[in-house]
Amino acid sequence: MTRAGEERNRAMLRARDAMDAGYEGELDIAALARLACCSPSHFIRTFAATFDETPHRYLQRRRVERAMFLLRSTPANVTDVCWSVGFASLGTFTRTFTRVVGETPTAYRARGPLPPVPSCFAMAWLRPSSFGEAGDGRTALASDACSPR
Repeated sequence: MTRAGEERNRAMLRARDAMDAGYEGELDIAALARLACCSPSHFIRTFAATFDETPHRYLQRRRVERAMFLLRSTPANVTDVCWSVGFASLGTFTRTFTRVVGETPTAYRARGPLPPVPSCFAMAWLRPSSFGEAGDGRTALASDACSPR
């Protein structure tokens, strides 16, 4: 890898870390582009080339991942979880969650609480890798592995 490639990857990682830290807020492409030292258009193209998904899709997946954890580990209702992870609409949250996970937030919660394992294991098992994953059954298999028997 060239030095320029390393610098580009570091810049994209800084931007992604900023998105992880503020996932519940609005997606501010201009601020992320400044953090990565490039224009907003170049940032979107480079982010997609580096991580195989656009910044918007990454943020949506990150929010769904956090919602999955909250739904099975807290008594908060679905609407409160929707607001707390940064979605502005319950309909958008439900549609996005269903597309990523393969089932509605309510059905996902009905699986019961997460088993008592370290959170890093739970996150690794339950992390949706990309949109459309629900169709390949990986999420369902991973979630079943976490279900108490």
